[in-house]
Amino acid sequence: MEIKPTWCPGCGNFGIWLSLKNALTQLNIGTDDGVVVYGVGCHGNMDDWMKMYGVAALHGRTLPVAQGLKLANRALPVIVVSGDGDCLGEGGNHFIHAAKRNPDITVLIHDNQVYGLTTGQASPTAEAGFKTKSTPEGVFDEPVNPLTLAITAGATFVARGFAGDAPGLTALIKAAVEHKGFAVIDILQPCVTFDKVHTYQWYRERIYTIETPDNKMKALEKAMEWGNKIPVGIFYKEDKPTSEDHEAVITAENPPIQELLSEFI
Repeated sequence: MEIKPTWCPGCGNFGIWLSLKNALTQLNIGTDDGVVVYGVGCHGNMDDWMKMYGVAALHGRTLPVAQGLKLANRALPVIVVSGDGDCLGEGGNHFIHAAKRNPDITVLIHDNQVYGLTTGQASPTAEAGFKTKSTPEGVFDEPVNPLTLAITAGATFVARGFAGDAPGLTALIKAAVEHKGFAVIDILQPCVTFDKVHTYQWYRERIYTIETPDNKMKALEKAMEWGNKIPVGIFYKEDKPTSEDHEAVITAENPPIQELLSEFI
């Protein structure tokens, strides 16, 4: 049965979906060659028309599932599709500890500053003063910065992209998947229904591409830039052993679970 997209016309999810599919195609990752873990939210509906192995996780629990998949099969590309609320609200604790452990997975954060599936409440990344159904007088607290959080927590690849720039976002996703370690892309995603402030035009007037800073402090400084100028690109990258490398149980004498199961299949 044909399943049509349920996203609003013009939703930023379309650009992210296109960029992910383009990146997988250019990396020659076929339908049987990887797995995508989806969170709860508008972004999670991507599973319905993504021809690839997929797992629908509980709200905020994409990262534990993804780490389990990677631990079971280290050769498998594992990609997480999560929202700003799903990943940084309900799943904030998992995000910090996953970054610290550095599993070899790629995390795509659909960052639109709202909980779109539940009709537009403020998310953890919502700017101070932003008016939503849950904050009619404006958000009072400061927003979570996904980039600075990822860098300080230990992520080894941290980038920001824009849903309205499919070629640029495709290149970032390719680089993130190719990186060995915990790779995070904060994707600026307009919500055409519930966020009338951060539109495609609003972002296009402000975003510019940066050269990757040469150290962590410069990366943090650039990651904190927001307002009239919003940088996109790769903010931080380093090579470091992954959590899978540290798992003593996975050795030549103790192979991954898929090798053990092959004896019984």
